[in-house]
Amino acid sequence: MAENQSYYVPEQSKWPIIATVGLGTTLYGVASILVNIQQNESTTGPWILFFIGAMIMAYMLFGWFGSVIREGRAGLYSDQMERSFRWGMTWFIFSEVMFFAAFFGALFYIRMFAVPWLGGEGDRGSSNMLWQGFEATWPLIHTPDPEAYPPPESIIGPWGLPLVNTILLVSSSFTITVAHHALKAGNRARVKIWMAATILLGIGFLVLQAEEYMHAYQELNLTLESGIYGSTFFLLTGFHGAHVTLGTLMLFIMLMRITKGHFTPDSHFGFEAAAWYWHFVDVVWLGLFVFVYII
Repeated sequence: MAENQSYYVPEQSKWPIIATVGLGTTLYGVASILVNIQQNESTTGPWILFFIGAMIMAYMLFGWFGSVIREGRAGLYSDQMERSFRWGMTWFIFSEVMFFAAFFGALFYIRMFAVPWLGGEGDRGSSNMLWQGFEATWPLIHTPDPEAYPPPESIIGPWGLPLVNTILLVSSSFTITVAHHALKAGNRARVKIWMAATILLGIGFLVLQAEEYMHAYQELNLTLESGIYGSTFFLLTGFHGAHVTLGTLMLFIMLMRITKGHFTPDSHFGFEAAAWYWHFVDVVWLGLFVFVYII
C-alpha cells in the first residue's frame, strides 16, 4: 500500500447532509412515539417515521465509512490523518461517557435527594406534603401516586439474567483482546475465531436482555410507566442495549474486513476503534450492574 505523507483533504461529500436528515427523522420519530404513548394515541405513524430515519442512518453509515475505507486502502492517509482518527474516536467515546454520566447522575439525584425529600427527609422534606404518608424506599415499589403511575409487582434481581449478561460481556472483553493480539501477530485465522466468539457473546447478551424485558413487562408489570424506578431502569439499560447493538455491528464489519484481507499488524486502527468502543460498552455495563441491579 502506498503512503502519502501530505495531509489528505477529501472532496466535497453528501454524507453529512444525509446524516443530518437521517438523525433528525429518527429522533423526531422517537419523540413522537413517546408523546403518543403518553397521550394514548396510535404510534403506527411515528414508528414508520423512526424506521425510515433508521434506514437513512444505516445507508449513511455504510456509505460514509465505505468511502473512508476505500481512501485508506488507496494509501491516501498520512500519519497525521491517523492521529486525527485516533483523536476523533477518543473524543467520541468521551462524549459517550458524558452521555451515560448524565443518566447515572439523574439516578443518583433521584435516589439520594428527590425520593428522600418526598418522604419528608432533608432540607426539602416539606415536599412530603404533596403525598403525605409516602415512605421513601429504593427500589421504589410503592409510588406516591399509584393511580397515575402503577407500581411494579417486583423488580429484576441481579443474580439471574443480569449476572449471566455480566459474565457474557466481561468474557467478550477477553475475547476481543485476544483477537487484537492475534492481529498484531499476523495470525488471521485466530483473529477470525476470537472475533466470531466476541460477536456471539454480544448477540447472546442482546437475546437475554430482550428476554429480561419481556419478563419485566409481562410478569412483573415493570414498564416505562412504573414511576421513576421503571423510567430510570429502562432508560439506562435500554440505551446501553442500543450501544451493544451498535458495537456488535461494528465488530461484525471488522470481521468482514479481516476476511477480505484488510488491516496489517502495524496498521489496523479501524479494528482498534471498534475494540475501544466495545471495552467502553463493557465498563458501562459493570456500572449498570452495580448501581441499577445490586445497590
